[in-house]
Amino acid sequence: MIVIDGSFGEGGGQILRTALSLSLVTRQEFRIEKIRAGRQKPGLQHQHLTAVNAAATVGQAEVEGAAIGSQMLVFRPGAAAAGEYAFSVGTAGSATLVLQTILPALMIGAGSSALVLEGGTHNPLAPPFEFIAKSYVPLINRMGPTVKVKLDRHGFYPAGGGKMRVTIQPAPRLSRLDLLERGRVCKCRCTAVVANLPGHIAERELKVLKRELHLHSDALHIAEVKAHGPGNVLIVEVESANMIEVFTGFGELGVRAEVVAGRTAKDVRRYLEANVPVGEHLADQLLLPLAVAGGGSFVSFPLSSHAMTNVEVLKTFLPVEVRTEPVSDQAVRVVAERVA
Repeated sequence: MIVIDGSFGEGGGQILRTALSLSLVTRQEFRIEKIRAGRQKPGLQHQHLTAVNAAATVGQAEVEGAAIGSQMLVFRPGAAAAGEYAFSVGTAGSATLVLQTILPALMIGAGSSALVLEGGTHNPLAPPFEFIAKSYVPLINRMGPTVKVKLDRHGFYPAGGGKMRVTIQPAPRLSRLDLLERGRVCKCRCTAVVANLPGHIAERELKVLKRELHLHSDALHIAEVKAHGPGNVLIVEVESANMIEVFTGFGELGVRAEVVAGRTAKDVRRYLEANVPVGEHLADQLLLPLAVAGGGSFVSFPLSSHAMTNVEVLKTFLPVEVRTEPVSDQAVRVVAERVA
């Protein structure tokens, strides 16, 4: 049985989710200890427990330690089964992270699947729905599966209550993916989303983006949506010849709309100036599917500590090597390869 120290490296919930994903794919048992030991609320929280239960259901697994606050978990998977599933986090915890936990096994499974996921869809500490829909899923589909996602209802922190639907047509195996050039930037689209908040917040955010990113008015959009509680997210889609990258900024209590937009604009400018195809967060998300595929590469910023921790978990389950090669002062080429 594989034994994992859940406190090593970045020490967060991603260690657990990656282990669950790869356990389902490889059918290897694992035991993880010291789960999120260094966090303010250590152990399993609602979104982590939902990911465990979702993985256990899909993988017909035997589980020990699946309880709120538990810092130890044993996971013994069976065969991952395609089907129709519904999972609810029950809080504003991320539904998109639950999806990413079970998707790898289902997208190389034996049949089609349909998921209904409820919880947080727009959470500042997790990939928001638009990142999944516009950036992550299209790249996954290039590797062979056909994954479709639909947002039924926004779920912001702290109220939650979001809902998304996913359909998955699997591929027998994943093809390698190489993203070495971004290509010409075709357009930039900005959307300020507000729920149960004054519309002037969105207007002020877009005014800053228009100025800082030198955009025309037709690139700016306001979306007033229904949700269980108040929420604000600023979404910038950078569409280039080879892909779409998505950047988000979340409104916070006590933080001016201009500050939220300024931070987001800074992230977008950094990406554009570096001339990389893959942003920092997408780089982290692509490592697992590339490892499962047995190979692939992309150019991005130097890998974060979060990503490097993820790499170590990947190597625990799969015969894979991940190396980085400098491309410029700001960028590296990340290469994932199977090893004998």
